[in-house]
This record gives sequence, C-alpha cells and structure tokens, in this order.
Amino acid sequence: MKMVIKNKSSKETQMGNYREMELDRQQQDGTIDTSFKSLMKSLLWHGGSPYDAWFSCASNQVAQVLLTLPYSFSQLGIAWGVTYQIFYGMMGAWTAYLVSWLYMEYRSRKEKENVNFGTHVIQWFEVLDGLLGPKWKAAGFLFNCTFLLFGSVIQLIACGSNMYYINDRLDKRTWTLLFGACCMTTVLVPSFHNYRIWSFLGLGMTTYTAWYMTIGAIVHGRASSVKYSAPASLVLYFTGATNILYTFGGHAVTVEIMHAMWNPEKFKSIYFYSTLYVLAMTLSSATSVYWAFGDELLQNANALAVLPKSAFRDLAVILMLLHQFITFGFACTPLYFVWEKLLGIHRTSNLVLRAVARIPVVLPIWFLAIIFPFFGPINSAVGSLLVTFTVYIIPCAAHMVTYRSAFARENAVEKPPFFLPSWAAVYLVNLFVVVWIFVVGVGFGGWASITNFVHQVDTFGLFAKCYQCPHDSSHNRTQQIT
Repeated sequence: MKMVIKNKSSKETQMGNYREMELDRQQQDGTIDTSFKSLMKSLLWHGGSPYDAWFSCASNQVAQVLLTLPYSFSQLGIAWGVTYQIFYGMMGAWTAYLVSWLYMEYRSRKEKENVNFGTHVIQWFEVLDGLLGPKWKAAGFLFNCTFLLFGSVIQLIACGSNMYYINDRLDKRTWTLLFGACCMTTVLVPSFHNYRIWSFLGLGMTTYTAWYMTIGAIVHGRASSVKYSAPASLVLYFTGATNILYTFGGHAVTVEIMHAMWNPEKFKSIYFYSTLYVLAMTLSSATSVYWAFGDELLQNANALAVLPKSAFRDLAVILMLLHQFITFGFACTPLYFVWEKLLGIHRTSNLVLRAVARIPVVLPIWFLAIIFPFFGPINSAVGSLLVTFTVYIIPCAAHMVTYRSAFARENAVEKPPFFLPSWAAVYLVNLFVVVWIFVVGVGFGGWASITNFVHQVDTFGLFAKCYQCPHDSSHNRTQQIT
C-alpha cells in the first residue's frame, strides 16, 4: 500500500492525520482563519477529541438494537437478559481495548520507520496485515466488511420498520426503498472526523428513546393477560443471547474512530465508559418493556410496535429514524474507504469525485434490505456469524499471536492493565473469550439464529412486503419457533 515518507517530530506524528493536514495548510498560507465560519466549522464538523470518540462509540453501539432488546428478553427472561447484557458488555469493552492496543502497536512501529499516513485512513484489516501478515488481513477484511455490509442493511430495515408505526399507509418495503434513497446522502461525509455534531445528536436521540420506552412501559403498566414464558426453547434462548452479543459489537469501526482522533493513544478507556452509558439505557428500557408486555414481544421484534401510539412514541420513532440514518453512515463509511482504496482515489482531495464513486457501495445494501426484511432475526444471524469473529475472536487471537514472543512483550507499546498485571492473565482472558464465543456464540448461537432466520423466510418469503405488520392478515401466523 502506497505511503508517504516524511520526517516529522515525535510530537507531530502523535497527532491525528487530519490535524496534520490542517496545520500544514495553515503553515503554508501563513494565516489562521478565526472567522465565525471557521469557528462553526470547527465546532460542528472537525471532531478529534476524546469526547468526540466517546460520543461516536456510544452512539454507534446502541442504534436499532435498542428496539430489539425487549424482544431478546422475551426469549431469555429478565434474569438471563440482564446477565448477558452485563457479561457481553464487559467482554466487548475488553476486546475494544485490545483493538486499540493493536492499533497503537501498528502505528508506533510505522512511525518509528518515519511513515506518515497523510490522507490515508488506517483500517482494522491493515493493522492485522502490518502486525501478522496477509492471511490475517484477509480474515479481518472478510469478516469486518461483511459485518459492516449487513450492519448497514439492518439500519435500512429498521428505518422502514419504524416509519411504518407512524404512517402505515405505505408498507415497510416501500418505506425501506424511500429511506435507501435518503441514506445515499451519507456519501457526502468524508470521514469519521466529520461526524462530531451527528454523534452528539445521535446519542441524544437514543437516550430519549430509551427513557421513553422505560417510562412509557411503566406508565402503561402490566398488560392484563401478560405472560412470561421465557426461556421457552433452546432456539429462542440462544437467538436472544446472540442478539445481545450483537449489541456490543460496534468494534467494526473502532480503528477508524481512533484514527480520527488528534491523540489516539487516549482511546483505550473510552469504549469502556461508553459501554457503561449504554448499559444504563438498555437495561432499564428492555426490562421495563418486557415487564409490561411479556410474551407479546415474541411477535414484535420492534418494541415500538407494542407501546401505545402517542406524540411521545411518534417523536421516538422520528428520532430513531434520524439516528439510524447516522448509524448507516457509521457502518458504511469504512466500506466507502475500502472502495476508494480499490479505485485508487482514497487520497484525493476531490470530495465530489469521492462522493460519486461511493454510490455503488449503497446499491447492494439497498437491495439486500428489500430481500431480507426480518428485523430482529437478522440481528441474531449477523451476531452469531460475523460479530463473533470480527468483535471477539479475531482481536483476542491477534493479540495473543502478536505478543507470543518475549521480545514483542518487552517492547510492546502498551503493557498489561492494572487489573490484569501479568501477560499470563491477559492470555487467559483472551483464551476464555475465544473459547466461549466460538462454542456459545458461533456454535449454539449460529444454530439457533440460522434456524430462526430460515423459519422467517419460510413464513414470510423473500422480498416480504410488510414483515410483522398487524394489518396484513396473511401474516397472522406463528412467527417464532416455540
């Protein structure tokens, strides 16, 4: 991969590549723009602080999955649902820490060689390539890009599903088509460096929705005929567990978020704090909605379907639509980078050219969202087959292999954390994560998720016009395997 070689001070090389570009421009011009326009652009557009990274991580973690967690609780029950959320939340924070560790190791080695990435955005598969070679790069590329592809598909499905609960005069498939056109505008956002205001607004939107779900369910109270049969079967149990595993799987864009920071070495604890915030939102909303509606959620993967129609619910739907548009951009942007690199235009400063070149990336995502509109089951399938490897298995395995030699451990850019003070302890945790995820996530989770997904295809068919729509009598059939 082509790189630009420049001699820079150690202080400069620690800065994010976007700050380097801006400083170079100001030095060449001999001026610093202090106008109101420049101030607003810096405030709303150019984000590279730890706070920007925190908002990006928290906003990206809890998107449409916020609406499917009550559905997971109806499959698991409250006790197992809460347990899995905390368990996978901490496990996800650990593997995000490993990803940041490996990124800093890769970048440190390159900077010692006086490599400056300039306008090149480092991605996860490139980190694997630089540390472990082409086979690891291929594995990282395959799982990461496929996960991002279907993650984007899920956002479009969620948009159509949510909009239907405001206006059911159009079916979900039509709404998905319309929102696919709207999401095409994300090609105009150059990088994660430019998501400052969107990350902030996105987290505000999901925060409102989570607390609306919590308060709305409590005000509604327990339904008169509510039942709590979960866990009723192994298929439902592992499907629900895998959907929660997917909840804390925002690592597919972790490297890109780090690379957009002025000082990426400050990232290592950011994902943990974002996970705590997400847990506060998701535990309260999922628990309260399941308490109020129980088994009714088995027939409604989207929690907004069971909450009474009101101005508060409509506002939640609208805010989630806007947030899913933002999250679509989060999931698609790394794919845009990959596509630009394949075309050889990733370093160009011509933003119009880059935007036009990105359009073909959106088209297959749009098409797949129409084929597989199964909101909820597709989350679990993606979680068991893609998130398991991208988020959990590959980072842990890559970390163990990278630091397998005494020389690598002695010269590591990061040392074991205070709560695991030895390399042996780090290795044991990594090994536990790999074994657990492979057996429970890929094995049992994959079996349950694919079984449930195939059942949805058999019940509704591909290109379903209105999946789980209450007004369509053709769908008044059993929608889950019990």
